[in-house]
Amino acid sequence: MTELAPAPSEPAEPPLAGVTVVEVGAFIAAPWATMHLADLGARVIKVETPGTGDFVRGNAPFVNGESSPFLRLNRNKESVELDLKSEQGRAAFLELIGQADVLVENLRPGAMRRLGLGYEDLAADHPRLVYASASGWGQDGPLAQQPGLDIMAQARSGLMSITGFPDSGPAKVGVPVCDLVSALYVALGVTAALRERDRSGRGQHLDVSLFESGVSLAVWEAGRYFGDGTVPERQGAAHQSQAPYQAVVTADGYVTIGANTPNLWQRFCTALGLDELVEDPRFADNSARMQHRPELIEAIEAVTSTRTSGEVIAVLQEAGVPCAPIQTYDEVFTDEALTARDFLWDADHPTVGPVRQLGSPMRFSRTPTRRGNAGPPLGSSPAQPAIGGAQ
Repeated sequence: MTELAPAPSEPAEPPLAGVTVVEVGAFIAAPWATMHLADLGARVIKVETPGTGDFVRGNAPFVNGESSPFLRLNRNKESVELDLKSEQGRAAFLELIGQADVLVENLRPGAMRRLGLGYEDLAADHPRLVYASASGWGQDGPLAQQPGLDIMAQARSGLMSITGFPDSGPAKVGVPVCDLVSALYVALGVTAALRERDRSGRGQHLDVSLFESGVSLAVWEAGRYFGDGTVPERQGAAHQSQAPYQAVVTADGYVTIGANTPNLWQRFCTALGLDELVEDPRFADNSARMQHRPELIEAIEAVTSTRTSGEVIAVLQEAGVPCAPIQTYDEVFTDEALTARDFLWDADHPTVGPVRQLGSPMRFSRTPTRRGNAGPPLGSSPAQPAIGGAQ
């Protein structure tokens, strides 16, 4: 029997070590995309406006004069100050591009082109460059020149029409989901383009919009609309097509439950002493339970409302039924499961000190993600040019 070689004493470099990324970004879409690329080992050089930098640097709360959101959104990066409207700043930027594999930007479509820094401009001299653009509505089309923020993308993509409770108005998702998903698509697209470049030797332009990113999430909704023409509506905490799969009332709050298969439905009813529901023809299968969901939830909450959330979760976990508490973020950021998996970590900053960070959900067995510095001070990169910088 062949023995496995012992594990190396030192971890291998992160997956994107050796890749250089230049970011011309603000707020979330481009910066969050490049944060993930930096976590994966890429060198990310963030180009910022001299004197002020990324708008997020002005977002409270502040720690020793530094924006707390910025310190987390821009970890593992470097910062240079360049005025891209000046000849010196543009020349210095082109020097950076000459050493880069990737450019990521989220300015208004056409802004980089007007600076002479569009994809066609740069690709002429740098054919291996992967150039990624994130925008509200895409680089072309009838909406391209319209301003597009996350909430507009959530609205037009349909997300707000299905978020909230039936008797309330539309609501946005609690996090800027279109910004964040578009950033993930940018990071995924960049890594795919780099892999393709390994084969072809050529870079390409990647166009990602917040709008289309939001629409891409409508997997269940598209299945219903293109299946039978049903227009999805707000369901509150309930699932679009499965029951019971939602939040239910307890004696001291709410818990989420998911008994969406025949086996789990049986276990769920037995665990809560609701065996009579198994024999009830109104709840015989998922289709019947969806048809009679109000009566179903009323019967379930007649039991769960008499027990604490902890008691409900304990009995359901013992039965192997999916369930979870609805935590507030003070509970999330001290969650014992995250602590046990070392998800939260501290990044160094020269003036603030240790800065608590959210970990990367990507866990590689051999090439771990990088845990380096917090968002950098403005213009602190070793790559900061002697000319073309803050002026």
